[in-house]
Amino acid sequence: MSSHPGPDQIYHGHLAEGRFMIQRCSGCARHVFYPRTVYPHCGSNDLTWIAASGRGVVYSTSVVRRLPEKGGDHNVAIVDLAEGARMISRVDGIAPEDVRIGMEVRARIEQAEPRPFEVFTLTGDGDAS
Repeated sequence: MSSHPGPDQIYHGHLAEGRFMIQRCSGCARHVFYPRTVYPHCGSNDLTWIAASGRGVVYSTSVVRRLPEKGGDHNVAIVDLAEGARMISRVDGIAPEDVRIGMEVRARIEQAEPRPFEVFTLTGDGDAS
């Protein structure tokens, strides 16, 4: 059994340190998210960690309806990162039903238990065009 941490553990370790990192394939120079050991596009296992810009655009969004006592409604958004990878998260600071495709967003790390995660907020010019 290997004592080396896997990509998921490394990723969450970066988040715990307040850093949003994603992987870049050395073989084809593309970025990938969710962390992996092999890049699915070209099959390379030469993946390096880079600091993500945190910038993105909402690709898709949906509202999850919950009772107020269960936390209330929230959105689930697919965000295209500036680096080209796509990730699932949510957009905070706006009503869930007001999140629109094409809105410009920026990542923020939430330090939460049992582990940190990223959410997105609108940039100053976040309105969809």
